[in-house]
Amino acid sequence: MMILNNLKNLDAYPKINEDFHSRTLSGGVITVVSSIIIFFLFISETRLFFYSATESKLIVDSSRGERLQINFDVTFPSVACSLLSVDTVDISGEQHYDIRHDIIKKRLDHLGNVIESKQGGIGAPKIERPLQKHGGRLDHNEAYCGTCYGAEDSDDQCCNSCEEVQEAYRKKGWALTNVDLLDQCSREGFFRQIKDEKGEGCNIHGLLDVSKVAGNFHFSVGKSIHQSGIHTHDFVAVQTESYNISHKINKLSFGKEFPGVVNPLDGAQWNQGGSSGMYQYFIKVVPTIYQDMRGHKIQSNQFSVTDHFRDGNVHPNHLHGVYFFYDFSPIKVIFTEENRSFLHYLTQLCAIVGGVFTVSGIIDAFVYHGNRTIKKKREIGKYR
Repeated sequence: MMILNNLKNLDAYPKINEDFHSRTLSGGVITVVSSIIIFFLFISETRLFFYSATESKLIVDSSRGERLQINFDVTFPSVACSLLSVDTVDISGEQHYDIRHDIIKKRLDHLGNVIESKQGGIGAPKIERPLQKHGGRLDHNEAYCGTCYGAEDSDDQCCNSCEEVQEAYRKKGWALTNVDLLDQCSREGFFRQIKDEKGEGCNIHGLLDVSKVAGNFHFSVGKSIHQSGIHTHDFVAVQTESYNISHKINKLSFGKEFPGVVNPLDGAQWNQGGSSGMYQYFIKVVPTIYQDMRGHKIQSNQFSVTDHFRDGNVHPNHLHGVYFFYDFSPIKVIFTEENRSFLHYLTQLCAIVGGVFTVSGIIDAFVYHGNRTIKKKREIGKYR
């Protein structure tokens, strides 16, 4: 019994007799308001507990020799697919011209509706490999080996399609003129198809696999060639003075998607107002790792961008087209998903209940004593 009495003396919550309770209207209003506030704060804290929080940190990016996947979806409303090429160049010397792999082009009418979707070049399929030597005409009784018109690497090389002739010239760094006189191009209807696509637009989307070093990829009219160490374009006898490089970037990302990523160029659009030229995007790529609560990591990138237009009349030596110049930040960002502990959740709930009731008690005491003071002053005034 002595132990129980000693324990009773430790009661930090002494009880007050009901006869000494004073209930007021203001106290009831404050109690209702406090209960509502506690309820909403409880719901908010519970939602935060069940949703993961993302912590971020910065480290120095020491990775080397990695590859980068660039995903793009760009629409050119005034450039036909037959004339549009994609090239990549980087500072390590890696160059890829007129890329076809993993790229799909969609022909668009003047209203932006899809006419045809295709992968690869224009023209008919090339003729299978040779039995007859150069100069032979296509015949039902014999195979065909087309000439490369002086661009052969060896006597056995054949150019059986218009594209192969152009590729042979590009490898030599030669500009190709009078394409309409080439037997292969004439037979495949190369220029007929270009004329048929006049006034059309093109949606081009796909992916590029490049080295993780500074470089650029670009969309331009004509086929790229390397002549005397200079990157230029062979416009295959197309009149380029009037082409329009207006474009809309439907999507552009570097690497895989991850939760919360924002690609600043998604939906960006530019309309050419005057002369043609070079539209440039300067992109700073920030390597990023996203790790979810299960420990799964996504290797990706974020980027920031600025843009600039070089007028073709002011800078006649610059190549015309849309260029994306990218460089990499030396800092890597790591996002990590984390859930708060249950003990932290209970601590927050106790803080909410205790804090609201304490503040409510102070307000109630202030209102109660204020009303009593006002009533006393009124009573003193009546007796005077």
